[in-house]
Amino acid sequence: MTDMLRDLWYFAANSAELKRGGHFRREILGEPVMLARGADGIAFALRDVCPHRAVPLSAGKQQLTGGAVTIECPYHGWRYGVDGVCKLIPSLAEGQSYEVERIRVRRYPTHEAHGMVFVYMAADARSEDVAPPPELDAPDAQPNMVVGRIFNADIDNSVVGLMDPAHVPYVHNQWWWRPPSAGRKLKEKAFVPRELGWGIAKHAPASNSLAYRWLFGGDVTTEIVFKLPGYRWEVVEAGKKRLYTLTCLTPVNETSTRITQMVYWTNAGFLDLMKPILYPAARKFLDQDGRMVDLQNEGLAHTKSMLWIDDIDVQAKWYLKLKKEWAASRAEKRDFVNPIEPTTLRWMS
Repeated sequence: MTDMLRDLWYFAANSAELKRGGHFRREILGEPVMLARGADGIAFALRDVCPHRAVPLSAGKQQLTGGAVTIECPYHGWRYGVDGVCKLIPSLAEGQSYEVERIRVRRYPTHEAHGMVFVYMAADARSEDVAPPPELDAPDAQPNMVVGRIFNADIDNSVVGLMDPAHVPYVHNQWWWRPPSAGRKLKEKAFVPRELGWGIAKHAPASNSLAYRWLFGGDVTTEIVFKLPGYRWEVVEAGKKRLYTLTCLTPVNETSTRITQMVYWTNAGFLDLMKPILYPAARKFLDQDGRMVDLQNEGLAHTKSMLWIDDIDVQAKWYLKLKKEWAASRAEKRDFVNPIEPTTLRWMS
């Protein structure tokens, strides 16, 4: 369950984190990645290792070289362009011939949209074949709210845990969300295949989901989608009011996963006033899931197997099917074929 998928776009950072002329290091799929934004405002990403003496480029600074943005290594001043090609070796004396441009660091294709920065993690670093950026149905705007946390779990356990439909009344049983007094209700949802994943068609939220009713009134609909490699979003609508919550799961390495939730809303100005309440509530949600991950790790230290049952664990099984098909399609150099079929799942929650 720990294979990390390649040849896909991963969430790397929210745009606000990446200041103009700034950069920082982030580990993605076990690889050191320097995320940067040049003085021209364009985001880019390079492998965060100078090939000369292995010093992280993120410890250096941005310089203009020939009028173009470059990253200067702090050890010997070697400079690399946004394409990863070395542009300058200051220690070379006059007459010393060396093809500087032969030296390269890996460049990761970068895409910025919806207030987010994505990087493409290819299986072959030399390949120029890059898939189209992810379509997430997100608003073309900066998010109204961002919260994040690193889980001490691999990407698979993180995905399975967050999509689990039966844990809510036990893990997230706050009085304002799903209190025990609300009781358990029968949930019956129609699932359909979506690009690289599946979705629950637009429907009325559960009657024991108090927060939606309080915030948007009685005429509310919600739609939920999951797609590889780790995007889950929910759209809540009531008339012209719209709330879009996107959860991005990015493998840091084989044992930890970065969870970032981006929240957008339109025609719901009252939510701006509620930010002082919404931020701690959202963090509490992630912390509660994180605590379950930590408890699960205590058990996994003594066993590697887990028992999955229908219908509450069907989505977990689908996720593994999707991963297997994606890996097979890349190995066989063919189009991905979604193995998910339309079905209805039932559970108590």
